[in-house]
Amino acid sequence: MKKAALFVLGGVLSWGQANQSSRPPSPPSHQFLKVQQYSAEEDAKMLQLYEGLRVADVIDALDAVGLAEVTMMDKHIRPLWRDEEKITHRIHGIALTVRLVPAQATARPFKSHADERVWEETEWGPPAELRTPGDKGGDPGAGYAFISLVRPGTILVVDGSAKDNGFCGSNVGLLLFGRGLRGLVGDAVCRDTDEMALTRIPVYQNPMEAPRGINQGRMWVESYNQPIVSGGVLVMPGDVIVADNDGVAVVPRRVADQVAEIAGWIFHDDEIKRGKIYDRIGRPRDWTVLGHKEPPPPTDKPIKK
Repeated sequence: MKKAALFVLGGVLSWGQANQSSRPPSPPSHQFLKVQQYSAEEDAKMLQLYEGLRVADVIDALDAVGLAEVTMMDKHIRPLWRDEEKITHRIHGIALTVRLVPAQATARPFKSHADERVWEETEWGPPAELRTPGDKGGDPGAGYAFISLVRPGTILVVDGSAKDNGFCGSNVGLLLFGRGLRGLVGDAVCRDTDEMALTRIPVYQNPMEAPRGINQGRMWVESYNQPIVSGGVLVMPGDVIVADNDGVAVVPRRVADQVAEIAGWIFHDDEIKRGKIYDRIGRPRDWTVLGHKEPPPPTDKPIKK
């Protein structure tokens, strides 16, 4: 029996080795998640679908399509500031992703503060020998090479793990906001938080991880508009981001139309019910319950999985 078992095992191993040798060689690197590009017109249509929706509505809709607790960012990602009257901290937009990595380098000696300042403001990318051939990732301004992709409705989502290093401050925040940016999201994204709050630029980050420095030479921009992990969840370029005081929801683009339809129905139904409660208890209606007068029609559309 032992000889027979060894013979069978040897045959299996031999087959496995032969099968391995017949396979084509693997590429030196490969990205399995496909990044989809969307036009400004496609993004604008998607943004309209999410107008006015709350994270609560989106969470319930994500539950309905089978994504319960899958794409909600960590609850430590909180709004930097809150507007309790008009709720202008609430945002929704299209994800533009940026990935930062700690640099495999240390600061060189500087001749002067001016010399150090140039290094701090330009050394965003890895050195030439580590860059993709032809890429200018270490050139001045390369850290913000994605700026031309920012358009009305963009939300910048950052994956960064460099210790106590920010990616955005009041200057860059205003610059991006002027191009139509709706907000910034990540575990640690922005410093100058007093000025960011004063200028009402929506920022969602972990208050315990809020960076104090922007030491570009100590971190590298690894990529932009590629899959990242932020707030503990996968974010793909083009995903829909919805954020308010309840947290940050990431809606995968492949189900974004369906989630918007379900979330819109939930919001509509809730607004009407809350309005009736206002009337019953004698409370004047505020702006959040003035929109809809009639109950939404029931929906029995099948949910696509």
